[in-house]
Amino acid sequence: MSHTATCDLDRGHRHTSTDEHSHGLVDPTITRSREGVRAVSLSLAILGITAVLQGAIYVATDSIALLADLIHNAGDALTALPLGAAFLLRSRRAERYSGLAVVLTIFASACVAAIFAVEKLISPLAPEHLPALGIAGAIGVIGNALAALVRTRAGKRLDSPALIADGAHARSDAIVSMGVVASAIFVALGAPIADPIIALIITAMILKITWESWHTVRGATR
Repeated sequence: MSHTATCDLDRGHRHTSTDEHSHGLVDPTITRSREGVRAVSLSLAILGITAVLQGAIYVATDSIALLADLIHNAGDALTALPLGAAFLLRSRRAERYSGLAVVLTIFASACVAAIFAVEKLISPLAPEHLPALGIAGAIGVIGNALAALVRTRAGKRLDSPALIADGAHARSDAIVSMGVVASAIFVALGAPIADPIIALIITAMILKITWESWHTVRGATR
């Protein structure tokens, strides 16, 4: 074999070796971490925008049902932080235990919403700007439905019980937000007391979500 051919083969070998190193497979844990962070960040952005829009409308309407939904949606958005940190750490154990933080946040939001609802029940005051109140409820439905879609798809793809549970939670929250629309309708029909009552119903639904999420997360941490 000629010296030129030998050099060509050597260069080919070095090129192949370089290609193998530069175009090789990425560590699956890194890929999973990136996808998890991306899904969590997107759901955080969706729920953050939802909470901001609902907060602006709450100032105008003073609806306790909307406040209950707003508190819960804001708390739900914050649950993305421990879950996102777990994905960044690339730790399945941290990911599982971050689910406990999610459950505690949901429970805390339910307690705060209940306090405001009882206070409003004792001193009822009809909310104002009812069309805006109905729009706020619709925003909650859409925002939670989108967040649920993002979390559930990513959770199944990444085999993440915490993300799947959070997706189911957001899907239930979409139904909870319908209560705000119902409040606007009942108050418009002349029943202002419906607003704090619906707020208590929303609180009860949040507690049910908390219980279901607890069972999902507890099974994942065993």
